[in-house]
Amino acid sequence: MTALEAVGLHRTYRLPRRGPFEPGPVRTAVDGVDLTVPDAARLGIIGESGSGKSTLVRLLAGLEAPSAGTVSAGGRPVTASGSAAAMRWFRRETGVVFQDPYSSLDPRMRVGAIVGEPLRALRIPGSHAALVASALSRVDLPADAADRYPHEFSGGQRQRIAIARAVVHGPRILFGDEPMSALDVVVRARVIDLFHSLAAELGLTLVLVSHDIGVVQRLCDSVAVMSSGRIVEHGPVSLLDAPAHPLTRALVDAAPTLP
Repeated sequence: MTALEAVGLHRTYRLPRRGPFEPGPVRTAVDGVDLTVPDAARLGIIGESGSGKSTLVRLLAGLEAPSAGTVSAGGRPVTASGSAAAMRWFRRETGVVFQDPYSSLDPRMRVGAIVGEPLRALRIPGSHAALVASALSRVDLPADAADRYPHEFSGGQRQRIAIARAVVHGPRILFGDEPMSALDVVVRARVIDLFHSLAAELGLTLVLVSHDIGVVQRLCDSVAVMSSGRIVEHGPVSLLDAPAHPLTRALVDAAPTLP
């Protein structure tokens, strides 16, 4: 079964004006991407800075509407430009973890309210307090975390809170936009393990953007390599051991290694 499918996906942006009477230039961030993600697959998206990988995952997650092309989930069209009510079914199917665990959490809200926000927005039935407690336990945070504020936690713990919020409503698809890049090496390894265990335990389809090839090799079973808004190489993650495209080889060669 197909979890996600993109067909002819384009995304362009109008840059700021160059003068009072001259429109700004158009930048193409995603340029004709076709992509199929099977159910329960773990896809890593890599590429140089500005290659369009973060824009692609935002389009797949329904956080932005494409300029052209379509996204579907389980065969059902995703209309990111539609109303909140029209998108509610897709929001129930998906969760998103962003890069910065500091700015992605509202400092004025207690953790319990932050994690429970999707339950309220998506009108999930049942005991929200029990679902929040279960989600916090799943990411190895104590029950009393619900009564505290984000500033009382370390960066790694804040990212665990963000992950709990992303999975509290029981999604089938989890998106991550550089979710490990703001963490130190030791904490990053623990968060990678958490993603791995959650994907296995919950049967999640994982779509992960990362500039760190080591993260993709450890966490994903397939990889898509982007350049100038296009996917230039796509296949099992083992292709990183013998890449065919020059850009993929350059990315692999540039990855830091320990002696």
